[in-house]
Amino acid sequence: MKFDNISIGLNELILVITSFFLCCLLISLRRHVPRLTGAVGNMSAVQSMHIRPTPRVGGVAIFGSLGICLMFLPVQLSSVYGKLFVATSFLFVVGLLEDLGFGISPRNRLLAAIASSIAMMFLFGTWLPRADVPGLNILLTHWSAGGFLTVLLTVGIANGFNMIDGVNGLASMTAFITALALSLIASQSGYIVIAQLAVMVAACILGFLFMNYPFGLIFLGDAGAYTLGFVLSWFGILILVNVPEVTPWAILLTMFWPVADMLLAIYRRARRSSDTMAPDRLHVHQLIMRAIEICFLGRKNRSIANPLSTFVLFPFVAAPPIVGVIFWNQTILAFLSVIIFGFLFFSSYAAAIMVIKHNRSRVVNDWQNLKVSDV
Repeated sequence: MKFDNISIGLNELILVITSFFLCCLLISLRRHVPRLTGAVGNMSAVQSMHIRPTPRVGGVAIFGSLGICLMFLPVQLSSVYGKLFVATSFLFVVGLLEDLGFGISPRNRLLAAIASSIAMMFLFGTWLPRADVPGLNILLTHWSAGGFLTVLLTVGIANGFNMIDGVNGLASMTAFITALALSLIASQSGYIVIAQLAVMVAACILGFLFMNYPFGLIFLGDAGAYTLGFVLSWFGILILVNVPEVTPWAILLTMFWPVADMLLAIYRRARRSSDTMAPDRLHVHQLIMRAIEICFLGRKNRSIANPLSTFVLFPFVAAPPIVGVIFWNQTILAFLSVIIFGFLFFSSYAAAIMVIKHNRSRVVNDWQNLKVSDV
């Protein structure tokens, strides 16, 4: 099958099957290798949304199937993808150690992401080329400013994908939509290298998604979420480097949800003077899931409320990337879209918090672990 300049065929099907098979293998090993479910205290972690011990090493399936991609690529693609795979491997390993329960601190995971991003800039000899902001484009031509912003964005987006990995399917669905959106933007702009690579990454994600949603049989974990966020953010940068017509605001729209959630978390924690890297239970997906529990299903039906929250959020996650694909070369319209989606995101969250505070007694009774006073 062919969509514009993107071919989808046997190779992509093999990647879907490979990712799916690796997930099945990891799930079957759970009882024999307890460490696959992470540290003993994961179930009681403040951000935990699941009700049973579950393998947190879906990143192995993602990274493994991403490695298989190298077998199918011609030389012109493998040279690009090989560098990206090498740079990502360090971040993957550090994330995997955390998933296996070895207690890698958030600070050390952050340093690993920074190291991987610096490695990417070294291997490709490039960084974010422009931001379509008056004055900033000139600064980005210098390696110090361009390199700093590149590290900030790629590390932030990788962390953003990790933050939304809280309910079944949300992070993997978001990554799948992002990969397809980036592929379509690259295809429309004539950058077929990334267009094809992004489709192959989407295929790797799809195999995992079948096992992650709706039943949550396996989770991405830090290794999977960081890897996907990092790879997709660099796909976006490579598109901007090679295609001057593409606006950075369109690329941002493809990753809008994890970026918005991360910025909201930073603001929320800074406002409470708490550690900006400390987890909490106030992400949008967590509020949605508990709203479903409190208002409709009850707390004993989390196995339904968990995937249902992803279903509810799907149109809101998918809308910005769709707009990004439409406005891929229209700076003003893409920028205005970011502003509109940002306003809707943050105002909706603020309205939800107001409702929670107004119904404080009911929330406290039904949602014991939420400290409304900290919102």
